[in-house]
Amino acid sequence: MKVLLLENIHEVAHEALVDAGYTVDTRSGALDETELIEALEGVDMLGIRSKTQITAEVLRARPELQAIGAFCIGTNQIDLEEAAQAGTVVFNAPFSNTRSVVELAMAEIISMARHLTDKNAALHAGVWDKSAKGAHEVRGRSLGIVGYGNIGSQLSVIAEAFGMHVSYYDLDDKLPLGNARRCDSLEELLQSCETVTLHVDGRNGNAGNFGAEQFALMRPRSLFLNLSRGFVVDLEALRDSLVSGHVAGAAVDVFPSEPKSAGDPFTSCLQGLPNVILTPHVGGSTEEAQYDIGRYVSAKLRDYQSTGATTMSVNVPGVTAPQAVGDTRILHLHRNVPGVLARVNTILSEGGANIDGQQLSTKGEYGYAVTDLAGSVDQAVVDRLRALEETVEVRLISTL
Repeated sequence: MKVLLLENIHEVAHEALVDAGYTVDTRSGALDETELIEALEGVDMLGIRSKTQITAEVLRARPELQAIGAFCIGTNQIDLEEAAQAGTVVFNAPFSNTRSVVELAMAEIISMARHLTDKNAALHAGVWDKSAKGAHEVRGRSLGIVGYGNIGSQLSVIAEAFGMHVSYYDLDDKLPLGNARRCDSLEELLQSCETVTLHVDGRNGNAGNFGAEQFALMRPRSLFLNLSRGFVVDLEALRDSLVSGHVAGAAVDVFPSEPKSAGDPFTSCLQGLPNVILTPHVGGSTEEAQYDIGRYVSAKLRDYQSTGATTMSVNVPGVTAPQAVGDTRILHLHRNVPGVLARVNTILSEGGANIDGQQLSTKGEYGYAVTDLAGSVDQAVVDRLRALEETVEVRLISTL
């Protein structure tokens, strides 16, 4: 079993996969499409972060790839539907770096409210400017959170602990935590809050959603943060709002185009503007978060290989599969149409297989069956399962 880990994934993942008996190759940066296809020769499982793009072309060129671990929250860099069609299971880490992003957001809100980056730059330049002008406490001020998921909702609680009045807007009807107030529209939130922070996901519908029209709706001299997805915000429109003074400060951690590796050059239209904090996509980049992500996702990859478990997979049905109760376990990913399980069991029965246990889960277009058998199974039975019109992937795990 061979694993390729890209983009400086925490060493705990490397150690866990080596301990599981796999051969692990690591590379520090992201790979482009051609490089990735070449590097995936003979690879069974792949680990990436946010830069490497897993396109349909990559998946079609390497159909033997069994699983992908996204060692981050987002999976928009992966063609999830093409991966499912190829029988490649995808896992991510939806919760592991939540606290790290929340802490960065609060730090940046306070830094902008107090103009700390400007004060710091002035003092490094030898200018002593001990003035309270333009510096404010965050206590009593209003925070508008766009996207009330894992990060947005935890930020809501932390911001309230600082004494802020929290409002939020989400496309889904989510219950508020603490004293947070739900807004019925994005416009309502923008017009009522002094600080606006984005924590939306990577769905295509969010691309370019925040531009000149949205900045114009914000209150004069408000603060703006984007720690979610780079393609959501029109940075030129943000620059215009900052230069005009309509937006008093901004913190941006994600960009529409980002360098592949550490040390590569970076340019942005926001560079050089006062009270603007630019960070290199480090919202989840703490030692604690990266350790937890490395531990969590590597465990998902290991468990999928050893037991067929797909719990928390983002593109196939989730099955919690403990150690096999029989001698052979058959994993069958298939199209979710009526009668598939009956046909699978008919093939097993006609092949003389004795079923010790079975689990089935469905999700959208796909179904996933985990079947434990007593004894071994003939190759002819496996070939018949693969030949089923609805079959996407068949894999065997033997304890014999």
